Amino acid sequence: MEVIKGNLSIKNNIIPVILAGGKGSRLWPLSRKSYPKQFLRLNEKNNFTLLQNTYLRLKGIKNLTEPIIICNEVHRFIVAEQMREIKIKPQSIILEPSSRNTAPAIALAALKAQKINKNDSILLILSADHLIENSKSLRNSIINAYKYAKEGRLITFGVTPYYPETGYGYIEACEELSNINNTSNIKKFIEKPNKKLAQQLIKNKLYTWNSGIFLFKSSTIIKELNLYNPKLLNLCKESIKEEINDLDFQRINEDSFNKCPNISIDNAVMEKTTIGTVTRLHSGWSDIGNWKTIWEKSKKDKYGNSLSGRTLMKDSNNCYVRSESRLTVGLGLENLAVIETRDAILVANMNHIQNVKNLVNELEKKDFNEGKMHNMIYRPWGNFITIEENENWKVKKIEIKPGSRISLQLHKYRSEHWIVVRGIASVEIDDNSSEIKENESIYVPKGCKHRLSNLSKESLIIIEIQSGSYLGEDDIIRFKDMYGRS
Repeated sequence: MEVIKGNLSIKNNIIPVILAGGKGSRLWPLSRKSYPKQFLRLNEKNNFTLLQNTYLRLKGIKNLTEPIIICNEVHRFIVAEQMREIKIKPQSIILEPSSRNTAPAIALAALKAQKINKNDSILLILSADHLIENSKSLRNSIINAYKYAKEGRLITFGVTPYYPETGYGYIEACEELSNINNTSNIKKFIEKPNKKLAQQLIKNKLYTWNSGIFLFKSSTIIKELNLYNPKLLNLCKESIKEEINDLDFQRINEDSFNKCPNISIDNAVMEKTTIGTVTRLHSGWSDIGNWKTIWEKSKKDKYGNSLSGRTLMKDSNNCYVRSESRLTVGLGLENLAVIETRDAILVANMNHIQNVKNLVNELEKKDFNEGKMHNMIYRPWGNFITIEENENWKVKKIEIKPGSRISLQLHKYRSEHWIVVRGIASVEIDDNSSEIKENESIYVPKGCKHRLSNLSKESLIIIEIQSGSYLGEDDIIRFKDMYGRS
């Protein structure tokens, strides 16, 4: 198959489908279940998150539409806010009630795309946690692959391997991919190989890394799903049949979706189909799978160290040290990843970094809250950080975005004391309303209906002191909420 040269006339809309449902536990402690890696700012070249960059790097492709985003329900407000920051309103944010891998997510997106556009859009499937160093090259690869997708092929993008990576899947092409012939039919897929097999595969030019990026018509992938996994497709049809719109989000039928098999699109379709095509992607792609990958892609000093935040290193080599809050100092270190956050520190040998995911699972089994919850908790109105806590008291820093407010609520077991340190707070306590400015405070007794609002154009920051017999986040009875939470 030949490269398409020159400008290509793209008539069908290209809908980016961004899969943003991962947990990202391999980048613990910075990435956690409550705030996984796709929402982090890890690219040294800009200040956008991985999710934001996933869409922004596509700009320049003709007939590109706003995205369809698939995410976990608990992350919905983070997704909406990060899209708002880059002035993008997604066509749909579909909320998964549970994680079921890529095949059900892609099926949902294809079914949704057919409702949006009756002219059979081209779907560009993207993971929200990839790093692309050369965005222009990615766009050119997508444009070159467009013709084959339009002809009814299922396109996947293969990356030329340059070391024996065991964390990626591999694709065997029928023909060798090169600058002259950069597209081939797929012969087979290989799951993540062991080290010995990976060393053999990278010597054979028929093999590429499986990037997890796909391009195909919505009708084509639905047809192939119906052929090779009809049960999954029918369950997804049931899930999305009755649209339940909740603000910017689309909820699906939980019972139907939870019956879907937990299966990747590779296993469900790509390994079985006769119309699979691999095209060469040469854009500096990497799956930011662990801290070693981050270190490899980052700027280093002459000793091979990559440092971020308040750090100082002496007599150390080939280390990645990241400090989020405190001064972190290293002396005589070799081949280590040191990640400091407010509530947890990881110190790991680079050769064992793939096992961080297993470590996080063990933390969760042993009921360490730090294994899954961030110190900073995000809400649709802003965020809060727990500064200090004890059995019957807690101190938080709360930030409320301009024009936002918490729900009208009460607590059965705790009282609260609010101190404004920046901005102006509008406060409701039972039937009384007041305005609290910087260096002023107010007391909210237990059992009183209350609401805190920021009606100004700058962020409101308060210190909240809680006191009571129970301080859990579930001690909330809501009466009114602008975000539709119950």
